[in-house]
Amino acid sequence: MKITVQQLAAMVGGTVDGDDNAIIDNYAKIEEATTGCLTFLANPKYTHFIYDTQATAVLVHKDFMPERPVNATLIRVDDPYKTLADLLNYVNTIQQETKSGIEQPVFIGQGTQVRDDTYVGAFAYIGKNVTIGKSVKIYPQCYVGDNVTIGDNVTLYPGVKIYHGCKIGNRCILQAGSVIGGDGFGFAPKEDGTYEKIAQIGIVIIEDDVEIGANTTIDRATMGATIVRRGVKLDNLIQVAHNVEIGEDTVMAAQVGIAGSTKIGKHNMIGGQVGFAGHITVGDNNGIGAQSGVPNSVGDNQRLLGAPAINALTFARQCAMLRRLPQLMDDVRALKKAAENKS
Repeated sequence: MKITVQQLAAMVGGTVDGDDNAIIDNYAKIEEATTGCLTFLANPKYTHFIYDTQATAVLVHKDFMPERPVNATLIRVDDPYKTLADLLNYVNTIQQETKSGIEQPVFIGQGTQVRDDTYVGAFAYIGKNVTIGKSVKIYPQCYVGDNVTIGDNVTLYPGVKIYHGCKIGNRCILQAGSVIGGDGFGFAPKEDGTYEKIAQIGIVIIEDDVEIGANTTIDRATMGATIVRRGVKLDNLIQVAHNVEIGEDTVMAAQVGIAGSTKIGKHNMIGGQVGFAGHITVGDNNGIGAQSGVPNSVGDNQRLLGAPAINALTFARQCAMLRRLPQLMDDVRALKKAAENKS
């Protein structure tokens, strides 16, 4: 889609410094952009790229003051990053083919009503007594078990599996291969050293505006519900165990693992490969760095790193000390040798 800088600025409520009539037909990172591209500058550490970028136009903060001439046209906005996100979402909506109707073959169970505005892709299976909201898209090879509830404007990408009885809120996106409601990892040890499976009779509840990444798994509760609260964003390849609760607007990067019955609060930012022990509580507004291990409960407003996770500044000091350890060991050996020579 081609658009002039002037038209684009009008869409986003920005002001233009440069050529109003320049044509935008693509998007790119500031260091990779070529003629015709729109890019953005939100992080000051990337400012040096703006002087050499080949982009036609750059979204910048309205107060940005270049230190030397910039060849690209500047579009000044309140928040360049959010503005770009809104534009990309708009372009994505235009580019995506509007899906509708029921392809064949599919299976739709007894007692399940599919609305006229629902899309169901080929080889999908929808069980008995499933409730499906408005404008739902169910892509090919999805499985929706009996008595599942799906809200309005939900998208299930290819290969999503939702087990019986689970509930999906409004405006949720489940990426390809995600599994909702598989059995929790419950086994009772027996006297002979073997294990007996404990039936997992609960469900999974996913509230509104949640996105679940590809191949992420959320286990059903042993009893009650595993709950993912409103606005949560989960990356790919995350494991959420039985009876876990994740609070509103918490975000998690790939390969996080959460053991059973752990409760995580609101507005947490959790890096990749973080591991949470079971039966602990994590408060609100925490930042937990990648590859941290969290064995105990955590309060609010903390910044943690390491395994076991500790205060991020303390962890940084420990890392600095570890880098000096070889020299310290050399110094100790030298002192020991000097002491031995004196004796």
